[in-house]
Amino acid sequence: MAHMPESRTSPGPRSRLALPAEAKGLPNRSRRLELRPRTTPTTPHAKLAREAADASARKRKAADGGGDTDAAPPAPEDAAMGDAPPPAAALLADAGGAEGSGSGSDPARLSPDPVSVELSMGGDYYHACCGGPDPDPKPEGPQVPYVGNKEPLSALAAEFQSGSPILQEKIKLLGEQYDALRRTRGDGNCFYRSFMFSYLEHILETQDRAEVERIQKNIEQCNKTLQGLGYIEFTYEDFFAMFIEQLQNVLQGHDCSMGPEELLEKSREQTISDYVVMFFRFVTSGEIQRRAEFFEPFISGLTNSTVAQFCKASVEPMGEESDHVHIIALSDALGVPIRVMYLDRSSCDPANLSVNHHDFVPAANSSEGDDAMTSAPADEKPYITLLYRPGHYDILYPK
Repeated sequence: MAHMPESRTSPGPRSRLALPAEAKGLPNRSRRLELRPRTTPTTPHAKLAREAADASARKRKAADGGGDTDAAPPAPEDAAMGDAPPPAAALLADAGGAEGSGSGSDPARLSPDPVSVELSMGGDYYHACCGGPDPDPKPEGPQVPYVGNKEPLSALAAEFQSGSPILQEKIKLLGEQYDALRRTRGDGNCFYRSFMFSYLEHILETQDRAEVERIQKNIEQCNKTLQGLGYIEFTYEDFFAMFIEQLQNVLQGHDCSMGPEELLEKSREQTISDYVVMFFRFVTSGEIQRRAEFFEPFISGLTNSTVAQFCKASVEPMGEESDHVHIIALSDALGVPIRVMYLDRSSCDPANLSVNHHDFVPAANSSEGDDAMTSAPADEKPYITLLYRPGHYDILYPK
């Protein structure tokens, strides 16, 4: 939301990203380490990870009244992020065929150096970003679920019946093509949650096993991208495993298969939903950094930060809103086309209103040189349609 501008074969041997049978359900860091003991890392990044984790443990112990309150000195902060200007949709839309896909970029230039302390903390990083509720929350009304029920589009019309005449007319135009929407919680993660549910729902309805095999190849390539950028695998492997588990479970024919109601229920569980959101955030960050030369002009137009700083501050943390840059990167990395319908007050000719939309079709040059990455056909109509209202994304269902 925010400003707009195995496995290589399936089925087969368990991918190293898949959850072990003993760890089905909610991920558990200590259980994972017991199941798969690791040798002591010796790389500088791994050393930083251990120091960060040890510092975090000391802080928790001190907070609980224990001893050993010495904490590691804080890591230097990156340059402050600038305020993002209004969306540059036209500029980004024209960039699809631009040079500089980054496929031949120098890996050293793309690697965040050093790996951020937050990313090196593994489970602590998740709890910092997606931790439990405030221990002393303020009284408030019922929260919107992470993913809501399917509603007729007339519910959106009723919401704006006393609002802008332009919006009322645009909702009528939307009603000519779409008959329902599904709302998501406005917590800064609505784009990723909308994409998550819409994609899994599509696989559940179509049972497209070829698509599942295709996207799993791309996921494996995304894992290699992050490793090449210097990320430590245990900091993100649970997020990857959670999405793969949900992806496999929407395919029917095995004990863990789930139907529409269970998919909605799982998407509303905080840990499952947040883990999948984090999976998308890491994939998006990896793609942006892998193709840094391509994305750098757009990032510098939005902020005063470097590509690595932008990913650390505006892509990877939970609750950070999404822009065109994020959508392009995720669509390209996974090879999934996305359509976004824009419900706003923009209108060049009030007498001839139309609802603007943009199709984010995976760029052919995004996977150039990566044989393992595959995209949907360029002429395929996006089967994921999101409704954008300034600051928020929901899911739209065509007639």
